[in-house]
Amino acid sequence: MADKINGIDLRILKLLSKNARLTYKELAELLGTTRQRISRRMNRLEQNGVILKYTVIPNYDALGYIHVILGVTIKPDVDIDEIVEKLKKNEHIKIIQRALGSHNLVLHIIGPKDMKELEKIIASVTREIPGIDHLDITFITEIVKFEAL
Repeated sequence: MADKINGIDLRILKLLSKNARLTYKELAELLGTTRQRISRRMNRLEQNGVILKYTVIPNYDALGYIHVILGVTIKPDVDIDEIVEKLKKNEHIKIIQRALGSHNLVLHIIGPKDMKELEKIIASVTREIPGIDHLDITFITEIVKFEAL
């Protein structure tokens, strides 16, 4: 059974969501506690699956790429789990999210700024998805704010 998340856990998560490179010592100083307590809490957060991953958020524009989000609505009789397993293998898809609401799946694609190449990538992705009822394409021009918590 997962340990209960407490106030210090939330404060740790908020600090790390702003700067995942903070050391245990720096976190302890910011939170007025010991490095050992931070270490124990971090281990529990990781073991309990609260912290899934430490990562970098790149500036795709500066790297010469474009970030596109596909909102996909799939017909009810199609097995989404099978689709997800197939899409996980696609190198252009960086995030796959199951969703409720307007779309069943939300796919984040990183591709070249060349629109003809990007069109080919989007077409190849959508060909892998049987039973598409509706597809929305959104081009991300700038991440203005990104906070995990």
